[in-house]
Amino acid sequence: MAESKNYIVQPQEGGNILISEDVIASIASLAVREVEGVYGLSATQTLDLTAILGKKNLSSGIRVTLQDNVIDIACNLVVRMGQPVMTVAKNVQEGIANAVESMAGVRPAHVNVNVCGVAAPKAEQA
Repeated sequence: MAESKNYIVQPQEGGNILISEDVIASIASLAVREVEGVYGLSATQTLDLTAILGKKNLSSGIRVTLQDNVIDIACNLVVRMGQPVMTVAKNVQEGIANAVESMAGVRPAHVNVNVCGVAAPKAEQA
């Protein structure tokens, strides 16, 4: 295991289960993409459409901090034009918290959503 990463430790009968912060970030990223009104995630706190459209790194735009089995998650979000920003942001918070709790067994202490832009959907090509 890489020494620079933090892990959630789940003691089990016969050993421990370690869950990497990268796994938590991937779970959060997938949860964000399922929320209605989300255009994408931004790797930075400024709107970077090229990074959003590229979508090479699944967890780009998600930052996870683990300390003493306490999870804090920060998300840089771009909302789809015409959607209520506060509603989308709240749904993202709830979606991330529920997904992480469901899959990792630990509810995040904080899910901070930074809405860093609004973008219009791409026109569909014929």
